[in-house]
Amino acid sequence: MSSVRRTACALFAAATLFTVAACGSDGAKDTPQAAGDTASAGPGSKLHLPSSLPSGLLDGLPKSWDELKKWKYADWDRWASKHVFNNPVVRDLWNPDKMKNAQPQQPEPAASTPPAESGVTDPDPAPVRAVAVPRPYTRYAASGKVFSTAPNGGTGQCSATVIQDPAHPGKSNLVWTAGHCVHEGKGGGWFKNIIFVPAYNSSGAASAGHKATPQDVAPLGMWWADNVITSPQWTAEGSHSGNAANQYDFAVLKVHSPDGNGKSLEETVGSAMPVWFDAPRDQLSVSAWGYPVVKPFDGQELDKCDGGKPVRLSFDPKRPPMMTIGCTMTAGSSGGGWFATMPDGREALVSNTSLGTTDHTSLSGPYLESVAREALDYISKK
Repeated sequence: MSSVRRTACALFAAATLFTVAACGSDGAKDTPQAAGDTASAGPGSKLHLPSSLPSGLLDGLPKSWDELKKWKYADWDRWASKHVFNNPVVRDLWNPDKMKNAQPQQPEPAASTPPAESGVTDPDPAPVRAVAVPRPYTRYAASGKVFSTAPNGGTGQCSATVIQDPAHPGKSNLVWTAGHCVHEGKGGGWFKNIIFVPAYNSSGAASAGHKATPQDVAPLGMWWADNVITSPQWTAEGSHSGNAANQYDFAVLKVHSPDGNGKSLEETVGSAMPVWFDAPRDQLSVSAWGYPVVKPFDGQELDKCDGGKPVRLSFDPKRPPMMTIGCTMTAGSSGGGWFATMPDGREALVSNTSLGTTDHTSLSGPYLESVAREALDYISKK
């Protein structure tokens, strides 16, 4: 049985839902290539909660997947109240040079192979070469970058997407990215100084080593995160090597512009993507967007892969298998949106980049179902 080494497309690797107030080589996992039937989260299945978490981190977690999938606003609110973080605006912290030099952390490859009971993993798809998106990026301003600093002081970057806010149609301040772009995962904490920059480097002024101004790299502003939600699995289990936590590796930011004119993010950029939960994976044709950083890319260009129909990747059969497409984007593309056409003809977000192979031939993202839907519902109403 052949295998491929998978890595977490992370700046800072980060597992199921939880809120906060205010990719190149990724960690690798040897993933057997297999075929079989899809398995979703099973009734009464137990969460894989580690015993080494800091005191109090397990407070409020459900006892089974069934319970988590039934969580509503009050459950999320109780969980969030135990895991609050502040993200105050720091004027002039982020400048073009600091953004350009922020690099994805390079996680260590995992040495072990997932056991046979890890679930269904299909053979890897053929590589699809990433292509540059034509400038100016303000034409596709729902795509952008997330920048942050780690608890240890390092800086990092991810990709992200402006999404529609169910509670505030036409006036969304919500941004979708990966859980590992906002939280370190097991044993770690929240990143700090989190901002979203829509249409980053739209004109190309910061490309090829050129000196750029803040207006050049952030033509639509720098939007600071006020609240964040990610999955409790990510915060309890997430690692730098890729594991079952990546099957819930997503996050939603609620942002504001310190220098704005009162307009929402959606009104400012001119668009926001709907999120398509429980999308029929066998009928999808997926395109992944992002800002890859590791060579041959440099993080200054928006790229995409039209990866077609996704195949499955699983670390835990009790969780929805991830989706995998062929794509040569590298680290830095983590958190970038995966898009597909809904039956009504609208383009919608169906996943985000979470993992990639060490030889940069494919990307994997979480399948978005009820847990992700309830997380979005919570932060929208919050």
